[in-house]
Amino acid sequence: MISLFLSTARRGALVLGICCSVSPFAVAADTEPDLQPVISGFVEKYCLECHDADTAEGEREFESFSLPLVSEQQLITADEMIDQVTLQVMPPEESDQPTDDERVSFVTALRNLVSQADDKAPGGGGRTVMRRLSNREYENTLATLFGRRVDTLGLTADFPKDNTSHHMDTIGESLVTSGFLLDQYFQAASRLVETRLGKPNLEPKSWHFTDNFQQYEELTGAHRSVFKFKFLCLYEQPNTDTRQGGYGHIEDFLEGVPVSGLYDIEVLAQAMHRDTHYDPKIFRIDFSEPFQLAVVPGDATKGHIHYPQAIEPILGCTVVPDEQPEWLTFRVWLEAGQTPRFIFPNGPYESRASVIETNKRYQDEFKNPKVGVSRTSLLREGALPHIKIGEIKVRGPLKEADGGKEDVTVFGIDGFQPDRALEQLFAFGERAFRRPLNDRDRARIEAIYQTRLSEHATPRQAALDALKMILCSPSFLYLSEITPEDESDLRPFDLASRLSYAIWAAPPDEILFEAARSECLTEADELRKQISRLLADERSNEFINGFLDSWLNLRDIGSLPPPRKAAPEYYAENLPESMKEEARRFFRNLLDENGSVTNFINADYTFVDKKLAKLYQLPEQDSLRLGDGFQRVSVAGNEQRGGLLGMAGVLTVSANGVDTSPVTRGVWVLENILGIIPPPPPDEVPSIDSDVSGAKTIREKLEKHREDKTCSVCHRNIDPLGFALETFDPIGRWRTKYPKPKNKSVAARVDPSGTLPSGETYSDFAGFKEVLVESRRDHFVRNLIEKLLTYATGRHMERRDQYEIDRIVEVVRADGDGLHTMVTEVLTSEIFRSR
Repeated sequence: MISLFLSTARRGALVLGICCSVSPFAVAADTEPDLQPVISGFVEKYCLECHDADTAEGEREFESFSLPLVSEQQLITADEMIDQVTLQVMPPEESDQPTDDERVSFVTALRNLVSQADDKAPGGGGRTVMRRLSNREYENTLATLFGRRVDTLGLTADFPKDNTSHHMDTIGESLVTSGFLLDQYFQAASRLVETRLGKPNLEPKSWHFTDNFQQYEELTGAHRSVFKFKFLCLYEQPNTDTRQGGYGHIEDFLEGVPVSGLYDIEVLAQAMHRDTHYDPKIFRIDFSEPFQLAVVPGDATKGHIHYPQAIEPILGCTVVPDEQPEWLTFRVWLEAGQTPRFIFPNGPYESRASVIETNKRYQDEFKNPKVGVSRTSLLREGALPHIKIGEIKVRGPLKEADGGKEDVTVFGIDGFQPDRALEQLFAFGERAFRRPLNDRDRARIEAIYQTRLSEHATPRQAALDALKMILCSPSFLYLSEITPEDESDLRPFDLASRLSYAIWAAPPDEILFEAARSECLTEADELRKQISRLLADERSNEFINGFLDSWLNLRDIGSLPPPRKAAPEYYAENLPESMKEEARRFFRNLLDENGSVTNFINADYTFVDKKLAKLYQLPEQDSLRLGDGFQRVSVAGNEQRGGLLGMAGVLTVSANGVDTSPVTRGVWVLENILGIIPPPPPDEVPSIDSDVSGAKTIREKLEKHREDKTCSVCHRNIDPLGFALETFDPIGRWRTKYPKPKNKSVAARVDPSGTLPSGETYSDFAGFKEVLVESRRDHFVRNLIEKLLTYATGRHMERRDQYEIDRIVEVVRADGDGLHTMVTEVLTSEIFRSR
């Protein structure tokens, strides 16, 4: 193999080659000065046949390529040429091949010209466009400023969905603002302030409910006949199609609580028939696990009370006893008008189907048996598993110390003080704007406060109205910068905001704010100290969640769910949440231990809960309990798992929910692992229908598709990256055969072998990962660095950023490719610290 140093390429967005790790090669100091004939001769001999002005395969046209290299586009093209030839991806295998000497001469000459052009180019990188807070950052910021979760309010439920750019939700150019959104900001600010700080001060009140426990319509007859509405029962988990007893509400409390606040809820409940003799497969749950009862908010004015609603975060969850009814206690936050609803998170799946099947299979056990749905008989005589609630008590709003968290966080420990109103508002404004206030800021805050006083508002109401104005200010809604336009390096307060939103997706805390105020944050040691502190805080989970949603596109899990009959466990066990959590735990572990990022490609361990252990058929499925949560498990010697590509979340998001395609998953690997974005297929080329009738069939289709030269250029690079992943079905279950097609008696076997364009071969999934680690390691490391920089800065990387990226690559490589080192270098880089 040719020994050449891989150029810092991939600076354009449409690179088609696949890079590999190669040995360094020192360019001789006495290189022949006239390099143009070497380059032009090579291009004419080996490139123009496919890339002249008329053909331009792969959207690459080299006939107009000229020297010397002056423009950025010329440099991008030169970088791509170097990578393609170095890796022997181009010329393609069916064309005449240059000798090793010709390759070395061409690459050396072109690299010299690129280096000369780089030396003459102006320094510095791109610039981040001032951007607004994303919806998740907006809610996180409000929760920080008001001292309590705000997801119970659903403030962004009606906001337009944030636009993303290559799945990144932090890109300034994509986070547009409309007149509709501005109106939503005003409504959200008004609702939050009035609900949390403007509520009346009510004395606690108690409610006690012992009957009239009405259920979903289909259950009404059975419950009237058997229980006389004396019990509220839960028969299934909430994520079902038919909604037969997934949500339990209090019919006599539909108006909900009078004001937002903390409420104690007591429930007299018992788990019924967890020891049922009925076949467990009917209910699709694990009867070795105790039943769970959870509380979610409901709003009778916002939709069917028995159906899922837009605002229903879990407020509390506990285990239900089997032997006899016991009082279970929850302390939860409810907003004004919300009523508590009860769910059975690990309950049976599809209660209606369970009742039908039980009735059919066990009808001889009942008096007067009959075929059909007979929930009444089952409740009266049978052993149908469910949770039975006999009484419910609600008390609140509970008194909180110092007026409540919101009063303390917004106004201070002494609460609102009319004689210090402006001082308190200025202090809040400084936290909200994430910088010291200027005279104009103070004047605007004082003006709205004084205006409301002149309109006969109480001092507290005038202050609340001033708070609303602050929360609608561009200085709050945008990550606006106070660094002067003619300065490239961010000043301390701007740097503090960028750092806190990168790691916590929230404003700086007092410690970081003080570091900015003292102007020591821009010092290297202090910046590194603050980065370590922020990453060690549990709030850095916001970085992990947000970055993985962007890098791996995990936020799209569930957007194309599989058919319920094909993958009932996906719904019955709420697998999407477990899928996301596996990747998050894995990332957190590498971050905390500074583990090598190559573990993302191949690792001998992962993190699973009982649900994933079962999906993966790991030995731990027999020993783990739901209460154990996620545990680190070894997958050494397990050829089915290890690394991101063996995780169900990645395998689900890279499929379409119904079937799989080597092309779809190959593109996912190309973009997310190698950082190469292929161009879209030409308009005149029809898409390839996914075909799960057999690997041979899909391979034949792809082979035929590649006979078209227009298609071959891309598919020769894409398809081999997806063949190995055909051993996984649409939700990441291992398979050796495709589903048996209709009217056929034999299911085709999966062929997971492939050959990459650069010549490496693999025979299975394990071999594919080994090839990626051995020959694509450097490319993956660079891609991950660029993804981190893009996420943290709010802009995509440009060619001029590559000099700093080169430096980060070298530092990270010298430290064993550690993830903590990589993140720290990204956040201390010139790119991150610049406007």
